[in-house]
Amino acid sequence: MADLHVTVDRAAGGIAGQIARELRQAVRQGRLPAGERLPASRELAKDLGLSRGVVVEAYEQLVAEGFLISRVGAGTSVAPAASRPPAETARTTLAAGKPYYGSRSTSPDLSAFPRERWLAAIRRALATLPADALDYGDPGGIPGLREELAGYLRRVRAADVSPDNLVIVGGVAQGLSLTLQALTGQPAEGRATHDLNWFVDRIAHPAPLPGRIRLAVEDPTSLRQLPLLRAAGADLVAVPVDGEGVDVTALAATGARAVLLTPAHQYPTGVVLSPRRRAALIEWATGTGAMILEDDYDAEFRFDRDPVGCLQGLAPGHVVMAGSVSKSLAPGLRLGWVVAPPGIAESVRLARGELDLGSPVLEQYALADLIRTGGYDRHLRRMRREYRARRDAFVRALADHLPEITVRGVSAGLHLFAELPGGWDEHSAAETARACGLAVEPAGPMRNAPGPPALVMGFARLPVHHADQTIRAFAAGLPH
Repeated sequence: MADLHVTVDRAAGGIAGQIARELRQAVRQGRLPAGERLPASRELAKDLGLSRGVVVEAYEQLVAEGFLISRVGAGTSVAPAASRPPAETARTTLAAGKPYYGSRSTSPDLSAFPRERWLAAIRRALATLPADALDYGDPGGIPGLREELAGYLRRVRAADVSPDNLVIVGGVAQGLSLTLQALTGQPAEGRATHDLNWFVDRIAHPAPLPGRIRLAVEDPTSLRQLPLLRAAGADLVAVPVDGEGVDVTALAATGARAVLLTPAHQYPTGVVLSPRRRAALIEWATGTGAMILEDDYDAEFRFDRDPVGCLQGLAPGHVVMAGSVSKSLAPGLRLGWVVAPPGIAESVRLARGELDLGSPVLEQYALADLIRTGGYDRHLRRMRREYRARRDAFVRALADHLPEITVRGVSAGLHLFAELPGGWDEHSAAETARACGLAVEPAGPMRNAPGPPALVMGFARLPVHHADQTIRAFAAGLPH
């Protein structure tokens, strides 16, 4: 364990930032080599005459940036790649066929997953749960998680939700698919999923095949969800998005009976549905009896202003809200939720029981514990600071090295929409960016109507100290 020379100016304020800056510089200069173990936060705080929380904050910042690694039982040490030049690190991993900064523009930084807190939550669950809790449970989710999530969504997203109209699903994709099946099929009528007589009757007298529903989707939109929407019974129609979000007048003209939206942070353009459009959308839904499907995919990460509340809280009888921990924690957890009017929520719950009997219970208990103990909120606050710093560094680097690119949308989420000059080939630009280790997708294939060339660029996995050099390499690789 190394002794550290750290200079702190107590009169200047921002003590945690000063410590992080000193350690960052020591790593960059090689004074702290890869693998070097740092003093425990308590010991360093004692040496500096500071509170332990200040040192913990500095360590957490450097872990998030990729300079340090922290493991239970092994302490905190300098990351293996931290002392190498960023370009070398990117080239090495790309040569191995593994993009260094992730392949999806909306991917979170998986190295920041709160392993210690999650492990502690799993341990508490294993230590306290009765044996019966590990049996087949309610396919709609364990009561404890639904209770915690309902409280969280009321508090953070201004949702009108109770545990009874919240269903745990395997992510937003499954939630949307099951919701569409509920909208095109037969109502659940309150039957209990674990009623054996109902299952026998369902086999002997199968329900009619689901019909089709005319579903409006934003233009542009994510390509990945379109096949599952069609498979779930949706006939898709595109509705244009402008600077205020979806065009509600154009939506009304389509005759659609439902619309799928990303109102808090439109994917991919990054705009927010304006108050005027929100009111018009609710009026359209209540007036026609249509349903709004709200994909609340990254609403936790707003950097320049307070988050807007969800649409579901404005019209709970006409909105189904789907969310997950894929952006806040990790996609691999496959934990999400659907908040819906009671009849639809029950249909989704029954469909989940018929599909796979529900989500793994240990992970549900762990997430409930993380929310209940405040660990989820603390993780989000830390990642919100880190993602904002990464986005700011990314945008500054683009302004410095590629000023002809215009960044659109609000400061939020895990990606940004970069509009290219007319005449640029967005596909070749995307290939150049990916060769530099960036998570980038061309916007053209996401459009139904033509638009200017643009890139959807992820910044969540690009550490602050790598941004300038990576964007410089991207600029140098573009044809001039």
